[in-house]
Amino acid sequence: MMNRLFGKPKQESNALQTLDKLNETLEMLEKKEKVLLKKAGQEVEKAKEYTRAKNKRAAIQCLKRKRLYEQQVEQLGNFQLRIHDQMIMLEGAKATTETVDALRSGASAMKAMQKATNIDDVDKTMDEINEQTENMKQIQEALATPIGAAADFDEDDLERELEDLESEELENQLLQPATTAPLPSIPVPAGRQPARPVPQKRTAEEEELAALQAEMAL
Repeated sequence: MMNRLFGKPKQESNALQTLDKLNETLEMLEKKEKVLLKKAGQEVEKAKEYTRAKNKRAAIQCLKRKRLYEQQVEQLGNFQLRIHDQMIMLEGAKATTETVDALRSGASAMKAMQKATNIDDVDKTMDEINEQTENMKQIQEALATPIGAAADFDEDDLERELEDLESEELENQLLQPATTAPLPSIPVPAGRQPARPVPQKRTAEEEELAALQAEMAL
């Protein structure tokens, strides 16, 4: 347990230290390369001067030193390529390690969550919810059941009574005479006969109601 707790920071610290060391070495090689290129350029200038002075031997010596400097520059360039390659591999390995650690942490978290909510606990919780729901339904049904005097009423008798009331109301509506309010009497002057009231024409509905009343009277 302690190795897992303290191993990862130590490995990460070592990787960072190695990268820092490689960067320092790379900077040092680049500085040396610049110095050698400068010296090679100086030897070329010297060779030109000796050539103008007709000193061929000295000019050739300058060119030889120039080529030695160039060989060292080429060698430093190879060293830099190897360091770059090492840095890329190390950074890739570091990224791979971090990715694996992240995946491992996610798997551990998922495992812990599944352990905390296993299928048996879920089934047990659902059974408890169903039981509580059923108990609540029974309580509501018990509260809705009539008690006391209201519990003794017969629903069938109440429905028949309601049907009788509806039939009686319908009969009263059919037997009600379709009459209109009497017209007020108008005083007639002496020597003039009152005009006959003009019979009002019944509507089809009133005629049908009058015929029904006549049949019931028979």
